[in-house]
Amino acid sequence: MAQPAMKGPGIGRRPGPGPGGPGHGPMMPGEKAKDFKGTMKKLLAYMGKFLPAIILVLICAAASTVFMIFGPKILGQATTKLFEGLIAMLTGQGGIDFNAIGQILLFLGGLYLISALLSYVQGWVMAGIATKVSYSMRSDISNKIDRLPLAFFDRVSHGEVLSRITNDVDTVTQTLNQTLSQMVSQITTIIGVLIMMLSISPMMTLIAICILPVSVILVTTVVKHSQKYFRGQQEYLGHVNGHVEEMYGGHTVVTAFNGQEESIQTFEELNHGLYQSAWKSQFFGGMMMPLMNFVSNLGYVGIVVLGGFLSLNGTITVGDIQAFTQYVRQFTQPITQIANISNVLQQTAAAAESVFAFLEEEEETPDPEKPLPAECIDGSVAFAHVNFGYVPEKTIIHDFSAVVEPGTKVAIVGPTGAGKTTMVKLLMRFYDVSGGAILLNGYDVRQFSRSTMRDAFGMVLQDTWLYNDTIRENIRFGRLDATDEEVLAAAKAAQVDHFVHTLPHGYDTVLNEEGSNVSQGQKQLLTIARTIISDPKILILDEATSSVDTRTEVAIQRAMDELTKGRTSFIIAHRLSTIRNADLILVMKDGDIVETGTHKSLLEKGGFYATLYMSQFADTNE
Repeated sequence: MAQPAMKGPGIGRRPGPGPGGPGHGPMMPGEKAKDFKGTMKKLLAYMGKFLPAIILVLICAAASTVFMIFGPKILGQATTKLFEGLIAMLTGQGGIDFNAIGQILLFLGGLYLISALLSYVQGWVMAGIATKVSYSMRSDISNKIDRLPLAFFDRVSHGEVLSRITNDVDTVTQTLNQTLSQMVSQITTIIGVLIMMLSISPMMTLIAICILPVSVILVTTVVKHSQKYFRGQQEYLGHVNGHVEEMYGGHTVVTAFNGQEESIQTFEELNHGLYQSAWKSQFFGGMMMPLMNFVSNLGYVGIVVLGGFLSLNGTITVGDIQAFTQYVRQFTQPITQIANISNVLQQTAAAAESVFAFLEEEEETPDPEKPLPAECIDGSVAFAHVNFGYVPEKTIIHDFSAVVEPGTKVAIVGPTGAGKTTMVKLLMRFYDVSGGAILLNGYDVRQFSRSTMRDAFGMVLQDTWLYNDTIRENIRFGRLDATDEEVLAAAKAAQVDHFVHTLPHGYDTVLNEEGSNVSQGQKQLLTIARTIISDPKILILDEATSSVDTRTEVAIQRAMDELTKGRTSFIIAHRLSTIRNADLILVMKDGDIVETGTHKSLLEKGGFYATLYMSQFADTNE
C-alpha cells in the first residue's frame, strides 16, 4: 500500500479586508490577476450552482438600499413640519403638528425595519454561499491533489500547495462574502441618491458632482503609487512564510549544523523587506480616507452656502437642505467603497486565478475504462526494455529488462544514484515509463486501475510515515477493516509488541504528528507491521531495516523471511549482508543492469557486485 504524503499546517495568511469589510477602512490595493476578466468569468461559472441564492442576495441588497435611500427625504419632511410649526408658534399663527410628525416618523421606522430585515436575509444567505464555495473549492483541491502526478510535487513546494487550500481559498470566500452584495448596494446607492438629489435641487447636485473628478484623481494617484508596494508586500510575505516553514520543518538539521545564525540572518533580511514594503503600502492606504474626507468637507461648505441662499429665496425647504446634506454624505462614501471593492476584487481574482491554475494542472493519465481485476495479479513481474527520465531531456533508466517469477525474492543493489528506488517508483506507477513496459502476470501495469494495482503491493520505505493517532490505528492503516486480533498478530510478527508494552498506554498510545515520541527504529517497525497486515501479493522493501539495530534487524529478517514466503518481494539494500539469501540479485549501475545472479554466483564471478560487497568489509579486513 502506498503511503500518503504528510500534510502540515500553512503558515501566514494572505492579507485581506478587515472585519468591517470593504469601505470600512483605507483602500488596500492587492496583487493583480494576470487575466482579471477571464478569472472572474470562471469564478462566476464556478458559482453557477448557487445562482438562485445569489439572485436572492442581490435583490435583497438592492431593495434594502432603496428603502434606506428614501429615509433622508422622509426625515426631511418631518424636519420641515417641525420647522414650520415652530415658525407658526413664534408668529402666533398656530403650533407644531405632532400628529403629522408622528405618522411620518412611524412610516420612516417601518422603512428602516424592512431595510434591516432585508439586509439580515441578504447577509445570512451570502454567508451560506461563501461557506459552500469554500467547502467546494477545498474539496476540489483535495481531490485534485490525489489525481496529480508526483512529478508535479517535484517542482512545486508543499508550502505553495498549502497556500492554495488555505490562503487563496480564504481570500476568495471572505471577499466574496463581503463584496458581492456590497457592490450592488453601493451602485444602487449612487444611482438612487443621485436621483433623490436631483429631485431636491439640480443646482446643489451639480456642486456635489464636482467633487467626483477630484476624488477620482486622488484615488488613481494613490493607487498608482501604492500598487508596487502592495505587490512587494505580497512577494515578501510568501518568502517569509516559505523560509519559516522550511526552517521549522528542518529545525533539527539546522541546529545540528549550527545554521541558526544564517537562518536568522536570512529571516531578518526577508522580514526587513516585508517591513519596508508593508509600511509604505499601509501608509498610502491610510492616506485615502483623510484625503477623501477633506474633499468631501469642501463640498459640504459649498452645498451649505448655496442651500442657505436657496432657502432664503424660498426655493427649497429647511428639511430638504437637511436631506440633501445626508444624501451628499451617502453619495461620496460609495465612491470610496467601490474603489476599495474594485481593489479587493483584484485580490480575489488573483487568489481565484491561483486556485483555478492549480485545478487545471495536468493530471495523471486516467485509468482504463475497463481495468483488469485484481485476480490478474499473481506476483509475476517483468521489466521489458524500460526507459525513463524524471525530465525528458535527462534519461536515468536506459534499457532495464528483467523477469521475476511469483514468489521470488529479488534484491536490487548498486551505488547511490544507480536508479534502484526509481525502479520501485515505476513499479508502483508513481511515474509512468518513458519507453518499454512493466508487466504484471503478462499485463501492462497501465491496464489496471492504480488503486487495484497498489492494493496488491506492500511497501516499506526508508522514510517512515505515521499520523496523529494511536499505535493500533497506525498499524490498522494497512487494512482498515482489520480486527484487533489481526493488528496484534502483525505487531508480534514485526517485533512491535515487545516495545509497545513498555509504553504507558500500550497500543492506545497516541503518536504525535512527527512521531517523535517513539524512536526512529520503532517507527520503522510500525510501518513494517502496517505492511504485514495489508497481506500484499508483492512486497517492496526500500532500506526497510536501515534504522534498526543489528539484533532487531535479525529478528525482522526472520519475520520478513516468513512474510515473503510465497510472495514476490523486491528488496533494496545498501548493506549487502542482508540480501545474501535472495533468489535473484539485480546489480544496477547508471540506470542499467550490469550483473544478475545469486549472492554466491556473483561473488564467484568477481565482478562489480563482488567489488561492492568486499568494499563494505574493507575496514574490517584492514
